[in-house]
Amino acid sequence: MPRHAHPCGADFNRGRPCRGQLIRILKQSRPNSAMRSILAVSLIPAPHWAVSSHARAFSHIFCLFWFGIWYEMCENVHMISSQRQHLIVSRLRTRGAVRITALSKELGVSAMTIRRDIAELADKGLLKRVHGGAVSTSTLLSEPLFSVKSQMDIGLKDAIAQEAVNYVQPGDVIAIGGGTTAYVFAQHLLESQQASGITILTNSIPVAELVQALESKDVEVIVTGGVITRSNSLVGPIADKVIASLRVNTVFLGTHSVSIPRGFLMPNSLEAATDMAMMDIADRTVILTDHTKWSSTSLSLFARFDQVDTVITDDGLDPDSAAKTRDLVKELVLAQQIETPDESE
Repeated sequence: MPRHAHPCGADFNRGRPCRGQLIRILKQSRPNSAMRSILAVSLIPAPHWAVSSHARAFSHIFCLFWFGIWYEMCENVHMISSQRQHLIVSRLRTRGAVRITALSKELGVSAMTIRRDIAELADKGLLKRVHGGAVSTSTLLSEPLFSVKSQMDIGLKDAIAQEAVNYVQPGDVIAIGGGTTAYVFAQHLLESQQASGITILTNSIPVAELVQALESKDVEVIVTGGVITRSNSLVGPIADKVIASLRVNTVFLGTHSVSIPRGFLMPNSLEAATDMAMMDIADRTVILTDHTKWSSTSLSLFARFDQVDTVITDDGLDPDSAAKTRDLVKELVLAQQIETPDESE
């Protein structure tokens, strides 16, 4: 039987040149187990009496074709990873923060893959990792949008809010500051029995809208007025003047960052001044903040530790920070974290 020339100019009965080429590629790459098995079978030369040289030639060409496609896909993995990371950085520039679950759905990859991308970007100093996502390093000294922050650390805010409700009694006059943690607290409070007959002073537009939507005659809301910030808070001289004319039992405030031993900070100096005005009219000050705020920084100090009665955070706070904070404030409460479907992925 005449021998048929190998497409690459080699004797295909033995197939040594082609097999040698595949073996070299295999050594340079890392095929998965399934592809490795397929390639191994294709590299075994068949006896000359088992199949025709045409069949052998076809099998080797078929193998090379699919191996080429697989190899190209492997080469594209690095390109796709860099594209994902570029998109993550781009989203952070426009939004200030991103969530793992949202990126996973948008890019069609697993949450674990997004976590690895975020970890690599964090190592490069391009972002800051937070529970459930990441924030841009450029937002650490500026106030992110309310809509952005409301999607971050939902389970932590729920846990903190549930604890904070216990600090309100029916008929109380309270003040609620701006920010998403304070907003979640207002949601839980209005769903509880403690909301009966209360009056809420707030400089938060979302909190005011929340109370208004209830159309309840049992809850009264007073809005300060003032200049609107990126976090949908009302600040400035008008707000401060209205606040100074009132008196409340307890004020509940969020914070952008916690600095030991300095205190509690905000990125907006006007917002910091309005928070101080609320503290001045309150018999008791309660700070609501999740554990990630201990690792960030901001511009304006609005409260020292000795000016705060209670700090409510989640149990994700590291033991060292918890011990130092407990030494500086009258009361530190660690709320048990509530896992949400979005944040468990």
